[in-house]
Amino acid sequence: MYVNNRVECEDIIQEVFITCYQNLGNFRHEASYKTWLIRITINKCKDHRKRWSIKNLIYKPEIYSLSTSHSSENEYIQQQHSKEIVKHIASLSGKYKEVLILYYYQEMNMKEISNVLNISINAVKSRLLHGKEALKRKFERSSQLG
Repeated sequence: MYVNNRVECEDIIQEVFITCYQNLGNFRHEASYKTWLIRITINKCKDHRKRWSIKNLIYKPEIYSLSTSHSSENEYIQQQHSKEIVKHIASLSGKYKEVLILYYYQEMNMKEISNVLNISINAVKSRLLHGKEALKRKFERSSQLG
């Protein structure tokens, strides 16, 4: 979700694992390996966005729902809703986007996010709150237009 392109994502994942392998000896054990790996991944994604000016692209991932109903109509509606959510998250600033992705899609708690992003828990709470509010405003605007 951070990069919006499966092929680019696969390239970044390879870069992350190469970086981890090359720097494993430098790991200080101040956090878990998971936190270290996520932090490196986020940094690689940010580097990628800076290099290629990806900011203007629209998210294109396909998010499949786990709905209980399997009707084609319900699946289509759920996919459209998921695409709209992803599009709105993509349009948020990076600091809100990364907290929302880690919290809702990676299912990390606030302490884990704080460790990964190297910010205080209060900053995580603030960004999560402001990110949700911004997302809500975007949904309200799009429902008024459509």
